[in-house]
Amino acid sequence: MRHNSSATLRIGQPISAGPATGLWWGLVGVAAFSFTVPFTRVAVAALPPLFIGSGRAVVAAILAACALAITRQRRPQGAQWARVAVVAGGVVVGFPLLTSFALASVPASHGAVVIALLPAATATMAVLRGHERPPTRFWIITGAGAVAAVVFASAQSGGLGQLHLADLLLFGAVVCAAIGYAEGGKLARELGSWQTVSWALVLISPLMVCMAVASMAGQPPSATPVQWAAFAYLGVVSMFLGFFAWYHGLAIGPMAQVSQIQLVQPVLSICWAGLILGEDLTWTTIVGGAIVIFCAGLAVRSRPGTGRPVGSGKQVLAAASRSR
Repeated sequence: MRHNSSATLRIGQPISAGPATGLWWGLVGVAAFSFTVPFTRVAVAALPPLFIGSGRAVVAAILAACALAITRQRRPQGAQWARVAVVAGGVVVGFPLLTSFALASVPASHGAVVIALLPAATATMAVLRGHERPPTRFWIITGAGAVAAVVFASAQSGGLGQLHLADLLLFGAVVCAAIGYAEGGKLARELGSWQTVSWALVLISPLMVCMAVASMAGQPPSATPVQWAAFAYLGVVSMFLGFFAWYHGLAIGPMAQVSQIQLVQPVLSICWAGLILGEDLTWTTIVGGAIVIFCAGLAVRSRPGTGRPVGSGKQVLAAASRSR
C-alpha cells in the first residue's frame, strides 16, 4: 500500500482510467465539501466557533497520523516543512476558523455565495505563485467576480459599503484557502496529494489541540446529537476523507476539467442551505451566486496552462524513486 497509495507515482500523467472516471471522483469530493458550510451553520448553533474550527482539525489530524503511519509515507524534507506550514495555515487553521466565526452570524447561503470566489482566488494565487503571465481578461474577470461578491455581501448587510464583520471573515477565509490550495497543489507534486494535507494536519495539530482545550475550558461544549453529528462530519469528511476523492479525481484527470467541478460546490451548498436548514433563497442570493460562479468559471478557464501536465517525465521518475 505504501507505493500504490502515493499520488507522487503519477505526477504529470493521469491514472489509467476512462476520462469520465476522474470527473465522477471529483464530483464525489465536491459533493462532500458542499455540506461544509451548512453543517458548520448547524454546529455553531450550540458549539463555540473556536471549538469547531480547532476541534475538527484535531479529529482529522488523528486520522491523518494513522493513515501516514500505516502507509509509511516519506516525511517532508528541509524547506518542504515551511511549505507544509503554509498549507496548514491556509486550509487547516485559516479557513475553518474564519468560516466558523462568520457562520455564527450569517446564513449558510450567504456564506456559500461569498465562498464561491474560491476557484477564481485559487487560480489567482496559483498564477502569482507560479510567476505566470495571464492575459488581461483573466484579471478583468477575476476583478469582476470579486466586485460582484462584495456588492452581494454589502446588499445583504444593509446597503452598499456596509460590510459586516462576518463578510470580512468570509473574504479572509477565501484568501486563506486559496493560498493553501495553491501552495498545496505545487507541494503535492513532491509529496503526493492526500499526503500533503495529512502532513499539514499533523504539523499544526499541537496548536489546534491547545486551541480546542482552551475553548473547552472557557465554555464546555454541549450540543444535541444532530449538532455533534454535524461536527463529526466536518472533522472526518470535510477535513479529511473528502480530499481523498477530490485529489484522486485530479490524479485521474484531465486535471483542467476536473478542477472546474469545484464551481458546482457553491450551488450545492446553497441548495443544502434551503433543504437542510430551511433558509429562504431570495432572488438576491440566486442572482448573486450565479454571477460570482459565472465569473469564477471564466477566470479558471482563462488562466493559462491549466490543461498542461504538472510535471515532466524526469520529475515523474524522480518522484517515483524517492517514494521507494
